[in-house]
Amino acid sequence: MELQTRCLERLYDYNTSRPAEKEKRERLLKEMFAAVGEGCYIEPPLHASFGGRHVYFGKKIYANFNLTLVDDTYIYVGDHTMFGPNVTIATAGHPILPKLREKGYQYNFPVRIGRNCWIGAGAVIVPGVTVGDDVVIGAGSVVTKDIPDGVVAVGNPCRVLRKIGEHDREYYFKDRKIQ
Repeated sequence: MELQTRCLERLYDYNTSRPAEKEKRERLLKEMFAAVGEGCYIEPPLHASFGGRHVYFGKKIYANFNLTLVDDTYIYVGDHTMFGPNVTIATAGHPILPKLREKGYQYNFPVRIGRNCWIGAGAVIVPGVTVGDDVVIGAGSVVTKDIPDGVVAVGNPCRVLRKIGEHDREYYFKDRKIQ
């Protein structure tokens, strides 16, 4: 508990930092996270069970406000990944059997998110899941199984909708052409 409290104290400092305190935020992230690459930006408030102690972020990761990291074990995120607001990544869970929950049982499995992903607003990623490279997870999705590289996946439970392809090379949103 002492270690977790120290981690949460730094998280509190991060969340109460002022917008103009860019250097302070960068320093705190480096202290809080297991590893954080160059050019990462996390909009406060950030929520994390261990203040990011078990989190490995690559470079140029962007997270909008209210990113929740249940980092009771490891979370790995590749370079250039982006998180919409209110995303939850959970590494901890509890057994279905009530007698085990009464005893306070908990399990923890790492979560891995590839490089160059976009995790939409309000998405939830549960323990033990791997999201491949170049993936888009739709807003509000609940990711309960591994997602392969190069796809758009949506829903509850999250499922692959389609591969990222030629249409996406010409249009950035619906019928809006890339200039």
